[in-house]
Amino acid sequence: MTGPAAGGGAPDYAEARARLARIPSVALLDGPTPVMEMPRLRAALGGGPRLIVKRDDAIPFGFGGNKVRKLELAGAAAVAAGADTLVTVGGIQSNHARATAATAVWLGLRCLIIANGQRPERLTGNALLNDLLGADIEYIATRDEREPAMRAALERLRHDGRAPFEVPLGTSTPLGALGFARAIGELIAQGRVPDVIVHASSSGGTQAGIVAGCTLYGLSTRVIGVSADDPAASIQSKIRSIIAGAGALLGLDGEAFADAGPIVVDDGFIGGGYGVASPASREAQRLVARTEALFVDHAYTAKALAALIAGVRGGRFRDTETVLFWHTGGQAGLLA
Repeated sequence: MTGPAAGGGAPDYAEARARLARIPSVALLDGPTPVMEMPRLRAALGGGPRLIVKRDDAIPFGFGGNKVRKLELAGAAAVAAGADTLVTVGGIQSNHARATAATAVWLGLRCLIIANGQRPERLTGNALLNDLLGADIEYIATRDEREPAMRAALERLRHDGRAPFEVPLGTSTPLGALGFARAIGELIAQGRVPDVIVHASSSGGTQAGIVAGCTLYGLSTRVIGVSADDPAASIQSKIRSIIAGAGALLGLDGEAFADAGPIVVDDGFIGGGYGVASPASREAQRLVARTEALFVDHAYTAKALAALIAGVRGGRFRDTETVLFWHTGGQAGLLA
């Protein structure tokens, strides 16, 4: 277990970083994702902080997105467990479900998606991609039914002699979050250490990994997760639990590790709810497309970008700061 640094200062996380590097993963990313300047967006906002974007939307594998980083670790765990099927949950247009289906194909496994909602008459967006990837889809009525349906599916598959592997919503597990702790190391290697990171937050795994990574690498970067659906307190609780579990995987005192960095969630941009566009998200979507040729979706990334834009306009960030927008993907949803 990693303890305090000599002299009683801040904890020395060198051993934990070494453990992080040794965690098995499957290669779904083909190198680091780009970090790009956003000077035209900054100019359109009348100046303010330097704006940059981390392009996880540009991951080549499976239409990309933040879930790919988590699935590199979860996929390796599935292979090690001798799984023949990945089982997950999500909405009809779930980015996570699509990325899981793509990972299953890459690993030579089958995939079962428990999807809340009615089967569309015409498949579009992520639903179309899931079909092309050959995933089996089991439809249920509501989000509340996802967990019981997952448990039932796992039991049924085991009874049939299969070897299913559960991939929870968003791959938001301690193991999955460590994919984003690694991403902070990637960002540092690219020579980019921003003062602020703004990103979409929902099931908690991405933010947990970013916060954990900042702690592991000793960064003072402020991390702001922008809720896509749930109240801030609910998401913060999930994030803290995931960070504690991630710390334990790295040989740390999980509870102390979870307390080491602030968990900030902004739930002021949810609007009408999950996947429902708001005036602010519509403006953000059009503005970034017309200034930087970037595409954001109304379920997640447009709301996070709307928060960043409001923060710039409201003077939340200093002009001397660098603010990074971590683009977590979702472009397939634009075609739904």
